[in-house]
Amino acid sequence: MKNTLRQVFHSSKFLVGFILFVLILLTIWIYPFLNPGNPLEMIGVGTFAKPGTYVSVYDALNTGTETLRLPDADDKRVDYLLSDADRVSMLEWFAIMEIDVSDLDATDTEALLDLWFEHYDQSIKPKGMTQAKRNFYKRLDNSVRQIRSADTLKIMHPEEGELVERGSINKTDYVNVGDVANVKLLPLGTDNFGRDVLKEMVSATGTSIVIGLIAGIVATLIGLTLGLLAGYVGGWVDDIIMFITNIFTVIPGFVLLILISYSIGQEQRGASVVAIVIGLTSWTWTTRSVRSQVISLRNRDHVNLSKLSGHSLVRIVATDILPYIASYVVMAFILQVSSGILAEAQLSLLGLGPKTTVTPTLGLMMNWAMLYSAHTNGSWWAYFPVILTITLISFSLNLMNTGLDQVFNPTLRD
Repeated sequence: MKNTLRQVFHSSKFLVGFILFVLILLTIWIYPFLNPGNPLEMIGVGTFAKPGTYVSVYDALNTGTETLRLPDADDKRVDYLLSDADRVSMLEWFAIMEIDVSDLDATDTEALLDLWFEHYDQSIKPKGMTQAKRNFYKRLDNSVRQIRSADTLKIMHPEEGELVERGSINKTDYVNVGDVANVKLLPLGTDNFGRDVLKEMVSATGTSIVIGLIAGIVATLIGLTLGLLAGYVGGWVDDIIMFITNIFTVIPGFVLLILISYSIGQEQRGASVVAIVIGLTSWTWTTRSVRSQVISLRNRDHVNLSKLSGHSLVRIVATDILPYIASYVVMAFILQVSSGILAEAQLSLLGLGPKTTVTPTLGLMMNWAMLYSAHTNGSWWAYFPVILTITLISFSLNLMNTGLDQVFNPTLRD
């Protein structure tokens, strides 16, 4: 046993996959201590907040300031506030006024604003331009001039029905983030429900792995039991088992999985129920593979000796056959776990996964991102990290399986 484990952990592929999978498990275990609470808690207001650090503006206004005179602060402020759409609109106005902008770089904010202030006049009414469009350009002009000219913002406070000036904010006022009462770090932003994506994804990863493990155990146990019986007993037992196996093989497993999940109903579809259903529909290839392995072993000398000694079927299978295919069973189990995680993701994308209000899974997160068009509005953080996580889990498990195959299959050794 020790020699076998030594060989396994000397396999570079198995070791890399094992370390990657352990790191994922450690993240699932440690992160909730760093960021406790309900992963489905809605801290936002139903919009995709992009990744970053969020500071309470209200608390920032009541925090002591320091004066910093950064030489490029004004340029950065204007560059940030002047959107790409605003730049395109300004170029369109230049084209309407037949102003030559062939040498103008739209990303050169200073040159763009200089040309705008030189030529734009709110009293000009270009021919063919609607009133709504003229009003748009007026608002754009007021916004641009305010960006460039405003050195101080007044803070107004309502008192006895009137607005009273409470204070002011200068362009050179800065606050230390560490002094602000409420600061929230959202490395992956929020989803459309306003939930912390990273916190939700860590919890979902744990649930998906549990689903994969349950599905793998169910599928492996069924496949192993039927394969051992069919391969060792043979005869009519083998015929019946293979007849049932062939029926399940002919019917596409995922179609069967969809039909069963749909018939259960969403209220009864918990994570464990979905895992068991996946396991019940993915045992066929394990059965066929185990059967072929057992057939090659059942007439070995040590098996025949056990038969002559009068040992029971259970003892012969458990002591004389199972140890010889144990490595193969472990590899089959790893593949079943990986397949179970992918199957849950596929089911959830179709809306047939676990209940959406109880616990998140990686598939459900993909489903939510798709339903609220995260892939079309540029909210990559709502789905891309989920895809990457599923890929890393499957990659680590398959890498471990490949490493085991190289150890236990002499023909694959270098």
